[in-house]
Amino acid sequence: MSLFFILFSAVILYNINKLTNSLCLQKEIPEDRQPRVFRTINILITILLLSSYIEISFT
Repeated sequence: MSLFFILFSAVILYNINKLTNSLCLQKEIPEDRQPRVFRTINILITILLLSSYIEISFT
């Protein structure tokens, strides 16, 4: 179960990062603000994935 969820999380994070890159290019976000955008989105998605893993594990 854990291995499957880790692989699933890696795929989700990869796809979210691709979408974030597309967003940065489309909205023409300056280069100096892009790392902050990526960091914020990655932290929020990681929190979401961890909370869903905890919910699945303890339910």
